[in-house]
Amino acid sequence: MSPHLRKKLVVVGHGMVGHRFVQAAIERGLTETHDVVVVGEEPRPAYDRVALTSFFERGADELSFLPEGAYDDPRVRLVLGTAVEGIDPETRTVLLAGGEVLVYDELVLATGAAPFVPPIPGHDLPGCFVYRTIEDLEAIRVAAATAKVGAVVGGGLLGLEAANALRQLGLETHVVEMAPRPMAVQVDDAGGATLTRHLERLGLTIHAGAMTSAVVERDGRAAGIALKGVADPVEAEVLVFSAGIRPRDALARAAGLDLAERGGVLVDEQCRTSDPHVWAIGECAAPGGRMYGLVAPGYTMAEVVVDALLGGPGSFTGADMSTKLKLMGVDVASFGDAFATTPDCLELVYSDAVAGVYKKLVVSEDGKQLLGGILVGDASAYGVLRPMVASGIELPANPEELILPVSSGTAVTLPDEAQVCSCNDVTKGDIVAAAAAGETTRAGTTCGSCKVQTKKIIEDYFESVGKVVDRSLCEHFPLTRQELFDVVAVHGYTRFDQVVEAHGTGRGCDVCKPTVASILASQLNDHVLASDRRTLQDTNDAYLANIQRNGTYSVVPRIPGGEITPEKLIVIGEVARDFGLYTKITGGQRIDLFGARMEQLPAIWTRLVDAGFESGHAYGKSLRTVKSCVGSTWCRYGVQDSVQLAIDLELRYRGLRSPHKLKGGVSGCARECAEARGKDFGVIATEKGWNLYVGGNGGATPAHARLLAGDLDTDTLVRYLDRFLMYYIRTADRLQRTAPWVDSLDGGLDRVKEVVVDDVLGLGSELEAAMARHVDSYVDEWRATIEDPDKLARFVSFVNAPETPDPHISFRAEREQIAPADSDGPVSLGSTIPVGAPR
Repeated sequence: MSPHLRKKLVVVGHGMVGHRFVQAAIERGLTETHDVVVVGEEPRPAYDRVALTSFFERGADELSFLPEGAYDDPRVRLVLGTAVEGIDPETRTVLLAGGEVLVYDELVLATGAAPFVPPIPGHDLPGCFVYRTIEDLEAIRVAAATAKVGAVVGGGLLGLEAANALRQLGLETHVVEMAPRPMAVQVDDAGGATLTRHLERLGLTIHAGAMTSAVVERDGRAAGIALKGVADPVEAEVLVFSAGIRPRDALARAAGLDLAERGGVLVDEQCRTSDPHVWAIGECAAPGGRMYGLVAPGYTMAEVVVDALLGGPGSFTGADMSTKLKLMGVDVASFGDAFATTPDCLELVYSDAVAGVYKKLVVSEDGKQLLGGILVGDASAYGVLRPMVASGIELPANPEELILPVSSGTAVTLPDEAQVCSCNDVTKGDIVAAAAAGETTRAGTTCGSCKVQTKKIIEDYFESVGKVVDRSLCEHFPLTRQELFDVVAVHGYTRFDQVVEAHGTGRGCDVCKPTVASILASQLNDHVLASDRRTLQDTNDAYLANIQRNGTYSVVPRIPGGEITPEKLIVIGEVARDFGLYTKITGGQRIDLFGARMEQLPAIWTRLVDAGFESGHAYGKSLRTVKSCVGSTWCRYGVQDSVQLAIDLELRYRGLRSPHKLKGGVSGCARECAEARGKDFGVIATEKGWNLYVGGNGGATPAHARLLAGDLDTDTLVRYLDRFLMYYIRTADRLQRTAPWVDSLDGGLDRVKEVVVDDVLGLGSELEAAMARHVDSYVDEWRATIEDPDKLARFVSFVNAPETPDPHISFRAEREQIAPADSDGPVSLGSTIPVGAPR
């Protein structure tokens, strides 16, 4: 097409859906015939609004879909920080706030939605915010710096995300929800009750079934929320309204375009408005009169419009409204007919109040078809269950096995038409075809909930066509971690160069070096800073401390079982005071000391070691803590001495190098105050002894530990734990925690029981002996370092000026302690503190 025949396409809105439209336009060749101008009202390019809460951890750049600020295609012009004041379908023009007029042949409205703020008295007072943009979060962060309590009006998905943001900012947080449960659109009453318990354990106060009547004012600012029919208001200095969204359809309304009855630009199946040259996509659009408030339908609309502009037949006929998310570490998912509205349908429910798990499947009357479901606390089966609804695949004979703990549902074979990634409308067949052609799909690139399922489909495909799936550790070793472990054990290697020379190639990398170092440490248990191994370590291991964002380190002394004497508490306080360190009590019942410069570490360790402390191994892939409640010694409910057992286990397994970090817990009764089932190994007291649970963890993918054996005496408990931990260390993959390791075994937990409890392989004595060697050879790494002049020589910022501190390290004052000067938090107590300043 000659230049003078090129068409002009204007896109109003550069959010997630607007960006997706432009991406599709470039990829599918629409820019070969159209010059595109994209107008965004926000000052920054499109970013991941789904992950908005992570802004406080990741920053704006990591959320951005276009961090370079422009598209690679020169035929796309991006205009940011500019509002559109009006559109004129008759003249086909768009008026920008600065006065510029854009002429279009085709116009795409992607203006999104705006937060709904209830029109209650005081809703516009200072201290009131909405939760929609990065600028909103920045304003909330500033306000939170001088506040103690926050409240969110709205307990839906965005409301709980906002509550999480306030919680991350250190505020006591309340959530006020008019419905009888949080996330009322996604979960039923029973699921809502389970979710509420999770949220309350995390520190939120939930006010369900409560209607906000006014914002309480004090000194011209918001000071709380008044609830209808409740005498006392909810006190809060920061209020966030997240009570739903409304489509931004003002431009279409002013231009005379047809609107849906409940708002939104009315569009047909091709997302075309009542004007043939104007299109609408995303939250501002209402196909068939319905607004969709999720990103996946918006992405589908974007693809449909690009297809239509290319002359294709694409149409939008509805969207999968399934949702899977993680709220503050809690899995929540709903899919299909989650509320069982289909006539004569049946419900299968599994509920474990102690574990905090609720699962419901809605099936057809004959029990053969899955219609929908709700998962709270454990959504691991979502990747299999949701595609079964869309594909109509027949259920197994005992469908309850899909949600019971003994089954992961992975035995179900999905048909090719089963949708695996709803965000990007990718089916199993698409993934298989892409794998066969050496191409890629977008599966797993948006919300990430289908990554595990996608990986499994790809691996299964290659194995089905006779290909060997390469599970090599890295390019230098054609072996898995388990195979490397066995190689080192059989040949008795003690150095990395021996291993790579005999079984690998090259000089190694940042994957295989620390892996081999961990294997050597597990088997030899000598000092991690041994001269022939110190270059293999991760940064944290290399300096026996955790490096922080400003180049300083944190120091975590071991406090077995969380028990500590007043004298030792005083020593920690004196060390923190004398070295000017930030102190924080951790979730593992220890005290973390932040802000130590590298050259200060040996002096700090010396003070702590002299007082009877040792390394807590917070920096290593090893045992961290064994958490405990006060047990029978103090608690009126306790039936066993959980503190003594926790101390014994932590001292037994301290320094045990493993594929990933290890955490344990011991609870003195079934009330489970130590949260032992959230650990890699958990012990819960019974009247007869101890129940041993294994394969749990917190973190990004929480999992509850499952019962391995019950009513054990202490000697048997320790013997089984020795076997379990050594079995894990020998066979787990690199950086694989115990929860996914158990699931990866052929037979899962049953296989663990066979090896650990039944000793079917006859390895019990060998595994116990390996643990005994570890216990007998344990040496505190801090003490060994400060007693070795060669090791001490490493702890300087500048080799040629060992007495000179790093001048780039500085601090600021916050809440009467130090904080890195380069962090984004508020300066609340004073100015920057130079590194050399007295403290």
